[in-house]
Amino acid sequence: MDYDILAINPGSTSTKIAIYRNEKEIFCKTLEHPESEIEKYNRIQDQFEMRKDAVLSLLKENDYDINKLSAVVGRGGMVPSVKPGAYKVNDVMVNRLKNNPIVEHASNLGGLIAYEIGNMLSIPSYIYDSVRVDELNDIARISGMPDIPRTSTCHVLNSRAMAMKVAKKYGKKYSDMNFIVAHMGGGISISVHEKGHIVDVMADDEGTFSPERAGRIPCKELVDLCYSGKFDKKTMHKKLRGNGGLKAYLNTADAREVEKMIEEGNKKARVVYEAMAYQVSKGIGELATVVEGKVDAIIITGGIAYSNMMTNWIKKRVEFIAPVEIMPGENEMESLALGILRVLKGEEEAKKYTE
Repeated sequence: MDYDILAINPGSTSTKIAIYRNEKEIFCKTLEHPESEIEKYNRIQDQFEMRKDAVLSLLKENDYDINKLSAVVGRGGMVPSVKPGAYKVNDVMVNRLKNNPIVEHASNLGGLIAYEIGNMLSIPSYIYDSVRVDELNDIARISGMPDIPRTSTCHVLNSRAMAMKVAKKYGKKYSDMNFIVAHMGGGISISVHEKGHIVDVMADDEGTFSPERAGRIPCKELVDLCYSGKFDKKTMHKKLRGNGGLKAYLNTADAREVEKMIEEGNKKARVVYEAMAYQVSKGIGELATVVEGKVDAIIITGGIAYSNMMTNWIKKRVEFIAPVEIMPGENEMESLALGILRVLKGEEEAKKYTE
């Protein structure tokens, strides 16, 4: 039996959609949303109708009959305490994503759009490997400040998928191996996978800076800056996420532009860019201690993994820990679709979301 699966992956200024027929991609497009359009909306959730209509219009323009769809899957958003794998989108999840997400994030729109299209076609809708998958050990939740416990936030979707691929390459099961996965995109997260579970993470606000995020910065100075009277809350959040990292130092969040600056002899660009590699390497080393150094492989993935300059800097610092596997790209559309294909085939069971 053939299954057509629509995968929807909203990003900050784009919405990626793909259709898979079983394991084969038959359609993939990226809808770009100019900043001038995005800025019209006060909250990310307010973009729902605009993005949903854009998805349906694009499918119609490309003459795809949506009645062929077997299921819809959206990128999993900021819902708390979920486990890996598939969740069927229900009213409880929709209410959480619309009205009380942990963080306003474009991924919150994935489940909402999937649910609307699924209801319209009377087919099931899902999220898969939400960014808030939480399998942390109890010891990993202690932050040093009881008011702010550590939680799990990372690029789960691609990180787990790449770890599964590497395990298969080694002729083993994901559940039999230990990995450290560094996902490098607009934000950078690092996760440690112990025998099939993500037992600790370095989220994009507690580790390395990235193209547009500040990462881990000195706490005392941050508090002082927040109370300096120079910036309001919204501006401070933007300094941490959106205007931090490479963008703050070099006025661009495009790693390719930074590498071009370096090639043209820009010394500041080289120091900042290498500092990002340095911090990623430190994060990998830090998480290696979680599994007492018993790491089968280090996986470097995400869009910036296409950069030989970046991956060579990291590899040089961390390959003493374990073999380094470079797996560039986000691979998120495939990961979403194949996850739901396993559900439709009965190889995985979708969970029910409850708060």
